[in-house]
Amino acid sequence: MVEVQVREKESLERALRRFKKKWERAGILREVRTRSFYVKPSDEKREAAKKVVRRRARMKRIEALQNNPRANRRRRR
Repeated sequence: MVEVQVREKESLERALRRFKKKWERAGILREVRTRSFYVKPSDEKREAAKKVVRRRARMKRIEALQNNPRANRRRRR
């Protein structure tokens, strides 16, 4: 549960802003969205596998750019 103590001489808007930041960092909204509907276990596994493939491809692209500095240059049109 996210709590924020209002400090001395602190405006309510500022305390509310701190609360919103903590709330976002805690991932409450993300969790609410994922729990808002049922996802079959097989679909969860499939999505997790897709996520792994995307992450590996991204890391491969990043590594290729780091190893080949000329690949990072933009082409002129």
